[in-house]
Amino acid sequence: MIYKGRCHCGKVEFEVEGEINGAIACNCSICSRKGTLMWFVPREKLRLLTSESEMSTYTFNKHVIKHRFCPTCGIHPYGEGVGPNGNSMAAINIRCIEGIDLASVPVQNYDGLSL
Repeated sequence: MIYKGRCHCGKVEFEVEGEINGAIACNCSICSRKGTLMWFVPREKLRLLTSESEMSTYTFNKHVIKHRFCPTCGIHPYGEGVGPNGNSMAAINIRCIEGIDLASVPVQNYDGLSL
């Protein structure tokens, strides 16, 4: 299935292909403050409808994850990094996907604070 998503103001838009079978709620310092529910997909399944030059990026700690956000409204629709197998991954904030029932998505808690 192809899902459409965007930030609050609509400046950052994307499509992502896959099946949302669950999401992860991480308790690390950034995820807990942003309130993201992450769905991980191979990076090639994410298609940006907005130029990367229109987005801002934040990195911290080891600087290996690119937290992408809209410079206008501040919403963080996705992040990019490398999975444990070495493949490029995208962490989609499912709160930014249009038309899904968040209550129906199983959420797994992840203790990122302990890393």
